[in-house]
Amino acid sequence: MALGRALPLLLPRRPAGSGAAEPPGTVVRIPWALRQRLQRGPQRRRRGQGEATAAARPGKLLLRSRRPELSQPRWQTVGRWEQPALVSAGWKHRKACGDYFQLEPLQDSAPALQAPPAEAGQGPTFAELGLQPALLAGLERLSIGRPTAVQRLAIPALRRGRSALCAAETGSGKTLAYLLPLLDGLLGRPEGPAGAAGPPAPRGLVVLPSRELAAQVRTVAAALCAPAGLAVRGLTGGGAQGGLRGQLRAPPPGPAVLVGTPGALREALRRRFLALNRLRWMVLDEADTLMDESFTELLEEILAHAPVAAGAPGPAGPGEERTQVVVVGATFPAGLSETLAKFTDVDRFVTLSTQTLHRLPPHVQQKFVRLKGRDKLPELLQLLKERPSSDGAVLIFCNSASTVNWLGYILDDHKIKHLRLQGQMSAAARAGIFASFQKGNVSILVCTDLASRGLDTSSVQLVVNYDFPDTLQDYLHRVGRVGRVGSKAPGAVVNFVTYRWDVDLVRKIETAARKRTGLPGMDSSINKPSPKGD
Repeated sequence: MALGRALPLLLPRRPAGSGAAEPPGTVVRIPWALRQRLQRGPQRRRRGQGEATAAARPGKLLLRSRRPELSQPRWQTVGRWEQPALVSAGWKHRKACGDYFQLEPLQDSAPALQAPPAEAGQGPTFAELGLQPALLAGLERLSIGRPTAVQRLAIPALRRGRSALCAAETGSGKTLAYLLPLLDGLLGRPEGPAGAAGPPAPRGLVVLPSRELAAQVRTVAAALCAPAGLAVRGLTGGGAQGGLRGQLRAPPPGPAVLVGTPGALREALRRRFLALNRLRWMVLDEADTLMDESFTELLEEILAHAPVAAGAPGPAGPGEERTQVVVVGATFPAGLSETLAKFTDVDRFVTLSTQTLHRLPPHVQQKFVRLKGRDKLPELLQLLKERPSSDGAVLIFCNSASTVNWLGYILDDHKIKHLRLQGQMSAAARAGIFASFQKGNVSILVCTDLASRGLDTSSVQLVVNYDFPDTLQDYLHRVGRVGRVGSKAPGAVVNFVTYRWDVDLVRKIETAARKRTGLPGMDSSINKPSPKGD
């Protein structure tokens, strides 16, 4: 008999104030409220037993909490429309300080290194993707074996001459994904050098937002082009040695590929040190930064000199295809299509994106600690002093140059050797600092988001967000400094969560991790009209 039907039974009643029992058959009805409480009791016990069974079920954790009841095992799934219980739900209260949770790594290697499930073995080789022998020799010089996921996706499409939006997670090998097919196209259609009377006119152009990134990409491009005899030149401002004319005229003359920053490129075009009329392809790398308002005017002027606009003749005349445009990034800003429409015909673009785009890296351990502002420095000092120097390099991110400088003075007082990198330094100083860090001369770098985009940090094993980033895009770029293709170990990230607005972002990250979905508000940024044909 169900409990709800049994409760209305009448129970024996004892007279008040006496120990004598009432005559047989005398009964009293249980009040409704008490009846409901008694009815819920067994249900709660059964539910509690079920939760205890789930908690006791063996298996590795997806999310580890200081409070075990909020930990989530890997086997547990959360529905798309379900709102999971969050560790960070109460983190805006001051009593939450000291609480933490940790996202455990789900795999050993970066997703970019995993072969597609449908293919046997490790997927196609670079030779099987149709690249020319000279480029294969360049890859061998760089000690690069097999293509990553984004390279398997982008190389065939870009070799067909398609303009594209290429989006992939940080550290996945995007630089080679666009350089290899575009350089392959130049080798397949050799041309003589431009006339000696005119300014240098490269056939390929890569635009990057910073001098450090330009130097890094130029090094990779030069290594790939050396066996083929293609000249690569860099063009950057900030007092670069030799000035703009000297950089472009350095031997050998007539660079086939130019790698530059927007300010330097615009100035060279204005002063007629450079021509883009022979340009066969153009790459806009780190698109979310290049599409910022501070670069928009520069890009408009650069693109006005290249045959990319709808209806414009190609580099070899009216019957030639227009310049191939490739926009590359780990995150794309909202309204990217509208911005590109000012420069070129977005209907001819194809979108190339990996399955793990805008998702948290599944191979990197990420810890979130709720702290008071005054507790951040002691926590950081303890972390650095207890960490063995053999555990790899450390990046410490701050949100402002002033915090970088202040934290640097504190580390000096504690005899902790480090370097500082922030945007108020001169370009030459920044280049020297990052080069020293990459060489391993110093293993700790305190920096702003200047170091969060594109730069090769394969030696980094730990990222500390001393200041939590302002946006989810910034978080993805920072966490992408570890666990990159070429890294010896996946690494880890430690986040100090201090302010109420930090908690808002942490809740979104925790929800995405529990549901195993991409971070919210980012997928729409790469949407565009479907391309016609292929």
